[in-house]
Amino acid sequence: MKYLTAALLASTAAAFAPSAPQRASTQLSETADDLAAIAKKANPIVGFFDPLDLAGQNFWDTTSEETIGFLRESEVKHGRIAMFAFVGYIVHANGITFPWPMQLDGTPFPKVSSAPEAWDAISDEAKLQIFAFVGFLEFYREVASEKHYMKGGKIGEFPAFDASVIPGGALNLYDPFGTSSKNSAETKEAGLIKEINNGRLAMLGIFGFLSESKIEGSVPALKGIIPSYAGEYMAPLTKSILPSL
Repeated sequence: MKYLTAALLASTAAAFAPSAPQRASTQLSETADDLAAIAKKANPIVGFFDPLDLAGQNFWDTTSEETIGFLRESEVKHGRIAMFAFVGYIVHANGITFPWPMQLDGTPFPKVSSAPEAWDAISDEAKLQIFAFVGFLEFYREVASEKHYMKGGKIGEFPAFDASVIPGGALNLYDPFGTSSKNSAETKEAGLIKEINNGRLAMLGIFGFLSESKIEGSVPALKGIIPSYAGEYMAPLTKSILPSL
């Protein structure tokens, strides 16, 4: 399938392969020097790359350490979203859907020729439910963590829905099968580096798909593979919930 071919093309970034970790540490890296060390492990060729000097800023009058914590959490979070988006784009582009109805009224999952059209086919009511659920996850991450990521907490951790929150408890989204907690510090550190690299590559990949779908030939390797999309990526709802200006 041609979209799987596109995925294979995007997966050949050998420069993203991490080098062997020199020291084990799963603690928050709070300084620019620590970021440089992580960057060297993640990509020995490029190394530390911060042309806007974001790591040297103090966002919202916070400390440099807190700002770096925010930036690292943001990168991991956006990388995870991009990995979902990259795979989701390929799945929808190949017409793969769940066999059951999408909505309670029997509306099926859409079959589309261009993956973003699948989102357009969802009702605004369903989209708002998705936004509400994601908003809840964001809120829960901010308030329920044992230690906030801007205060030295673990980057990318998601607090468990244990029995104190949901009667009977629920799966831990951060480590649903309990495998990560059994890993050594070295394995955890290597896993984090891999996740950062995969997230960065996925962000480049999904933006490549979106760019080619709007401007044919903007990504030469995807020309003729990604179909044109006539919709608007920055208008997620069919009808704006904001008042007309």
